[in-house]
Amino acid sequence: MSQRIFLVLGTFLLSLLLYIDRVCISVAKDPVASELGINDRLMGWVLSAFALGYAVFQTPAGMMADKFGPRRTLATIVTLWSAFTALTGAVWNFVSLLIIRLLFGAGEAGAFPAMSRAVFSWIPLKERGLITGINFSGSRLGAAFALPAVAWLIDQLGWRVSFLVLGLIGVFWAIAWYILFRDEPENHPSISEAEKNYILANRQQVEAGDNPPLKTIFTSKNMWLTMGQYFASNFTFFFALTWLFPHLKSKYELNILEAGFYASAPLIMGAVGNWFSGWLVDIIYRKGSWQYSRILPASIGFLLASAGLLLSIHASDVVSSVVFLSLAIFGADMTLPPSWSLCVDIGRKSSGAVSGTMNMAGNIGSFLTALAFPYLRE
Repeated sequence: MSQRIFLVLGTFLLSLLLYIDRVCISVAKDPVASELGINDRLMGWVLSAFALGYAVFQTPAGMMADKFGPRRTLATIVTLWSAFTALTGAVWNFVSLLIIRLLFGAGEAGAFPAMSRAVFSWIPLKERGLITGINFSGSRLGAAFALPAVAWLIDQLGWRVSFLVLGLIGVFWAIAWYILFRDEPENHPSISEAEKNYILANRQQVEAGDNPPLKTIFTSKNMWLTMGQYFASNFTFFFALTWLFPHLKSKYELNILEAGFYASAPLIMGAVGNWFSGWLVDIIYRKGSWQYSRILPASIGFLLASAGLLLSIHASDVVSSVVFLSLAIFGADMTLPPSWSLCVDIGRKSSGAVSGTMNMAGNIGSFLTALAFPYLRE
């Protein structure tokens, strides 16, 4: 097997698991809230606690990936967040749930920045957009799959055992990654000579100053523009990840499985948006326009996201509501491949820190969405 294919498969599966673990709390909202005596406002704090922990630790986790490499970094953080996933099933009140979800978010923080650092070393420039799109589609498909599948699992085993099962799966992934992956293609014992030479000849080259200090990252105009647009993108998407399932279930009086299938549709469209945008990024790049390959797909995505959100306000039934929200999530997710590709472009050997900083800003948007929705709805 091509080692690039293994890298993409491994990071795709990680992205899948990342969001299965993340969305499980939304599916389990009703039994968790009922057993622990938590109302919607307190649950909003629980959902946003994850986003806060995730946001705060993005840049430090990205710097850790740059320093220690994605092999050790991902194996460590996946083990940690899997432990906190399992411990979610052991909570006994609101405060314990809040703390565990905050720590779970902190544990997940380094996942995508470390993936970006691996992409810089392993993926040629002309393949970067589609590979990024495939990786992020895993997160959307993971969330979409989780909604009905985790609903079934909770129905069969209860919410506490379900969190334990998901935690064990993560530990298995971490062990396999550490055994099979290497930070640099030239250090992998199983890579062919032809593939190694192809990667080294076509990947982005390292230049002097490719390890900028944190001060330089935060004073970069490009960095602040990237952070601003990613804040807007995540503000839109995180609603689908946290409140869409309970919102549809409550507003349209659906059972847990019906709500799971309806809520999965926008997430599937998010995956399609990632594939389409990643393909478009690479097509435009190969035509000789590096700058527009990052600008045009994201601009189209924001236009579609705005249109979908405005139309969803006037939805009168569950089908039209899901259709318009699917358009919004498709558009919001079109912004991901160009955004993360840009972070690797400008970050290079500091791709972990740069992409983590962008993701920090995005998840401040996620934090505000999860917290604000139950208040705005009233």
